[in-house]
Amino acid sequence: MKLVGIVGSNADFSYNRILLQYIASQFNELFELEIMEIRDIPMFNQSLDATNSVPIQNLARKIMKADGVIIATPEHNHSIPAGLKSVIEWLSFKIHPLENKPVLIVGSSYYDQGTSRAQLHLRQILDSPGVNAVVMPGNEFLLGKAPEAFDDMGNLKSEGTRNFLGATLGKFVQFIKIMDAMEKPEYKMPPEDLHATGKTATTIEGVDMAAEDWLEQASDKVGAVIGNTYVKLDRGLLTVDQLNWFLNSMPLELTYADSNNQFLYYNHNAPAEEMLAKRQPGQVGNPLANCHPPKAYKNVEWVIQQLRSGNQDIVRVHVPNHGPDKFVVHNYQSIYDENGEYAGINEYILDLKPWVDWYLQQTRQQLVAADGTVVPTPTAGGNVNGVSGASEKAAAPAPASAAVDAVSGASEKPATVPAPSATVDGVSGASEKPASAAPVSVPAPQAAAGSVDAVSGASEKG
Repeated sequence: MKLVGIVGSNADFSYNRILLQYIASQFNELFELEIMEIRDIPMFNQSLDATNSVPIQNLARKIMKADGVIIATPEHNHSIPAGLKSVIEWLSFKIHPLENKPVLIVGSSYYDQGTSRAQLHLRQILDSPGVNAVVMPGNEFLLGKAPEAFDDMGNLKSEGTRNFLGATLGKFVQFIKIMDAMEKPEYKMPPEDLHATGKTATTIEGVDMAAEDWLEQASDKVGAVIGNTYVKLDRGLLTVDQLNWFLNSMPLELTYADSNNQFLYYNHNAPAEEMLAKRQPGQVGNPLANCHPPKAYKNVEWVIQQLRSGNQDIVRVHVPNHGPDKFVVHNYQSIYDENGEYAGINEYILDLKPWVDWYLQQTRQQLVAADGTVVPTPTAGGNVNGVSGASEKAAAPAPASAAVDAVSGASEKPATVPAPSATVDGVSGASEKPASAAPVSVPAPQAAAGSVDAVSGASEKG
């Protein structure tokens, strides 16, 4: 069971932070607790909408994925701190990750009554329209005289206090299980800003994103290093030239779009007309909206939100319009920074057929179609269509048929309908048996029907 613990103070030193750290370390057999800070979240101001900012989106994503939330609040002037109130306002303005989420309130303070009045106020706030959290009734944990309650190691001194806290947390776990048995509403992500009007810590401001020479302008503005300048990586030391050579040598097409939905990079391993996704140098720096036709926006948004929310870590799409001699798969994988915060999308595109053909040649195995027909192998003469031959009879139709936009990873349909799974693994199915085994049956892929607008194809500029 995974829980999120929210430190209700933005101060550098907080006994409520110490309390959550104690809970995380001493009760890890009951649950895994990830402690979240609120110090980087701006004060609520609906005129300066920061809903799509990285700190708010990351906190919302963590809450959404968690089984429950523990909020540790101080008491300021008989109420909760302004910073905590502001965070809850952001989480009930356009997004609602706390809706129907089990919440336990705890708190510590310097005085005898603990945080009794702040906790009472916080219950009322969490019960308000737009928040709609499900706060565990009763079982208040009020830790007074906090400086004397903890020892130098951050442990609670009193055995009675430890036992009461343990009993409260145990009941909260049971409360979560009861809530989990009830139907959970689908979490609604806010709309994606495909025009990249926001910014991240690495956004280069003052340069038109749509400029054909964005790369040159942005590089000059930040003094970007080039050539034989060394770059220290976390597991290596390479020059900029070596990084380019290395990435361009990859047998797949790589693309990076950041968390602000700005297209920042693609590797140059083939001329544009030979690429599976025909990208152009002038597209670098563009917002993703400029890289796709408007009809594909819903599909693009669907994939981004799957990754941003953590609902999926990777979305795969088979793009069948490259012909029967190829099995092209577009992969969209979420990127996280060292703190586990969403940092964008790693898209990599490859044709799996040469890999499947090579493997069949090496192992002398064969594929069989759904009707039991053996697909010719290279060793038996003829060209093997490693997947399509086995997929002439689909196991089931795709969830919906329409034109596929590969950046989105979804066919053109409402964002509420899941994209085609198309997660066929043509190699693993053939590799489960040794080379001497009988022909191997590979499940038929669920290919999306209709014409395809690949990520690059959709993003060609005249």
